[in-house]
Amino acid sequence: MSDEELEVDLDDLERRMDGALNALKSEFASLRTGRASASMLDPVMVDAYGSSMPLNQCATVNVPEPRMIVVNVWDRSIVNAVDKAIRNSGLGLNPVMEGTILRLPIPELNEERRRDLTRVASQYAESARVAVRNVRRDGMEHLKKSKAAGMGEDDQKIWHDEIQDLTDKHVAQIDKALEAKQEEIMQV
Repeated sequence: MSDEELEVDLDDLERRMDGALNALKSEFASLRTGRASASMLDPVMVDAYGSSMPLNQCATVNVPEPRMIVVNVWDRSIVNAVDKAIRNSGLGLNPVMEGTILRLPIPELNEERRRDLTRVASQYAESARVAVRNVRRDGMEHLKKSKAAGMGEDDQKIWHDEIQDLTDKHVAQIDKALEAKQEEIMQV
């Protein structure tokens, strides 16, 4: 192994851990908190033109007020398909149709639903932690191969500590994001 192969690519590990954190943040954005958010509709897929497409590719989504989402469908012929996709999305939203415009009032969340959403948020966070730990494991395996190829114990200890610090930093960010999301969900 060359000297380059003996070193661990911390930038790559950090980029991959950041990816897990960003995925978590987008999952959190899709969780309904009682306040309207255009990102709530990101997972909605519409059956139109013979295929399934994301809602944002066939309509404009706006949030004119805290408890209302307005979806402006571009093509009148698929308004019913968009309506059906939103109703069947599992988000608990019931669109009110006005021509090519769908108004989505966001209902208040009850206590039980809030608790369910905090559990879902915890599951998302745990998945992100597992993803970060998997990246850590990959880095540690590379470190073992480097040791077998002649890396000194002092260098190995330094790299081990660097990888662990990176992991701890990302897990702390995940925990902080989870805490903020749970607070937001439980806010009445």
